[in-house]
Amino acid sequence: MSDKFAISKQSLLSLVLVIGALLTAVYISLYSSPVYKEQQFTYDIFTNDAGEQVYLYKGKQTLVGETIPYSSSPLRQAALDTAPPPNISQQWVSMPNGDIKLLKPAQHFGIFSLMPAIIAVALCLLLREPLIALLAGVVCGSFILGKYDILNGVLVPSLATSSTAAILLLYLWLLGGLMGLWAKTGAAQAFAETMTKHFVKGPRSAKFIAWLTGIIFFQGGTMSTVIVGTTVKPLADKANISHEEMAYIVDSTASPIACILAFNAWPAYVQALIFVPGVAFLATEADRINFFFSSIAFSFYAILAVFGTLLLSLNFLKFSGKPLRQAHQRALTTGQLDAPGAKPMSAKELTQTPVPSNYRASAYDFIVPLIILIVTSIATFVFLGSPKVNWAFGLALLSCALMAMAKGLKITDLVDGINQGLKGVVLASVILMLAVTIGSISKEIGAGLYMVDVLAGELPFWALPVLLQLITMVIAFSTGSSWGTYAITFPLAMPLAWALGQSYELANPEIYLMICFAAVLNGSVYGDQCSPISDTTILSSMTTGCDLTDHVKTQIIPATFAALTAGLLWTASTFVFAA
Repeated sequence: MSDKFAISKQSLLSLVLVIGALLTAVYISLYSSPVYKEQQFTYDIFTNDAGEQVYLYKGKQTLVGETIPYSSSPLRQAALDTAPPPNISQQWVSMPNGDIKLLKPAQHFGIFSLMPAIIAVALCLLLREPLIALLAGVVCGSFILGKYDILNGVLVPSLATSSTAAILLLYLWLLGGLMGLWAKTGAAQAFAETMTKHFVKGPRSAKFIAWLTGIIFFQGGTMSTVIVGTTVKPLADKANISHEEMAYIVDSTASPIACILAFNAWPAYVQALIFVPGVAFLATEADRINFFFSSIAFSFYAILAVFGTLLLSLNFLKFSGKPLRQAHQRALTTGQLDAPGAKPMSAKELTQTPVPSNYRASAYDFIVPLIILIVTSIATFVFLGSPKVNWAFGLALLSCALMAMAKGLKITDLVDGINQGLKGVVLASVILMLAVTIGSISKEIGAGLYMVDVLAGELPFWALPVLLQLITMVIAFSTGSSWGTYAITFPLAMPLAWALGQSYELANPEIYLMICFAAVLNGSVYGDQCSPISDTTILSSMTTGCDLTDHVKTQIIPATFAALTAGLLWTASTFVFAA
């Protein structure tokens, strides 16, 4: 067979796997009956101004329906064991103790409920393409549910939800537009040059400025990596800092800091994946965003990763690992910024800022929108109870555009800058849409319910956080995507963690859920950060001029040390704060 038509073993195996999975999914849809389970939900019922009994569901008042005795409900478990549920989605019942609860029938297909997630992970391991892997998982789950019109029956309804639209609005238009405009006006570069002129006095101060710049760009992801890397490289090279050290600082202050200073797109995305029906403190979008912020104290890996890079920037290298210490010593004694035989990645297109010739870049073009973004996020969090991230980014983008136009930037250049920013996040936005979709499908086919049935009575509660950490580390490392890992893992992990907390009658189940949430959030960040196929890993190497292999080898040691320490802290926290 000629090279033109040759197919790799990985591609062939992936094709066989997908065909087998799809045929299995069709067979399950046609010939397999799901296992039905009773689900009880308790809500805070109150009387509204019209004298009606209502409860809050996703922030809206919903009427309590007609109540019947629990023993008469066809949705109770005893009835579901003998016959499929009738064509009703829910029913209010009065329990023997007088409590009013909402019953809903749930279903799972046994081990096959995990098939979409398994297919997505397996294809990522084989093909290292998150987009293809997530799409295959979506199709597989849709076939199990008997939904064969993927476009109109699955993707369009998923895209049409308010939560998905809000995510795409924030990540694609507002964040992409702001970053693109900062690049077009040269604002980020001007800010970095100002910092260099007034604060950089040598290698230590240069590394500290690089670390501080990574903290300031707390949006996380590829955009932060590109901007931080390109802005700090000139001052770092001038100060003779090894490229391995700089790549680690840039990479380890991208996603980890986004978990800590979460006034960015992360809470808006993650909250759509962690809704657990019947759990009051996760009932609304605002509740779930507040839960995200309340869990930051347990983001041990992110905190340790950011603190570790701070120690490195201050030349305290005890916990950085031998490879990074050798790179530091090489640059210090020989002035060689790369290891012998290294092949630094070129990133000329990322370091050349397309600023119009008649426009004078200023650090204020960066500082003012950033202050508006931070102040708006914090102020809305303080006064409204939830940070309005869309407002913050919208006002920052508007202020940046108005300032640029007031200084003479042509409208064509303004639109071009925003367009360039949008182009940079289109692929990521498609992956986000598929990630949210596979998460909702996993819920619908009962993946989390099945895991609860299998593990809830057998797994020690203290072991779950570390187990979730290990699972997410492997998935994110193999996919190169922390957000894709969230879509696969959160819909499974949150119901399981809640069920374990209830079965062990923990004193603080909400804190236990926070610990498990943080383990998933941080484990995924570790896997993404250390993966050689991750966009942030590659961009960190490109923008700092580091060899990709050298970056991966030097980074994985301090990152793993932080991950091991975080695992111990999560285990200890389950006994100290949750039990």
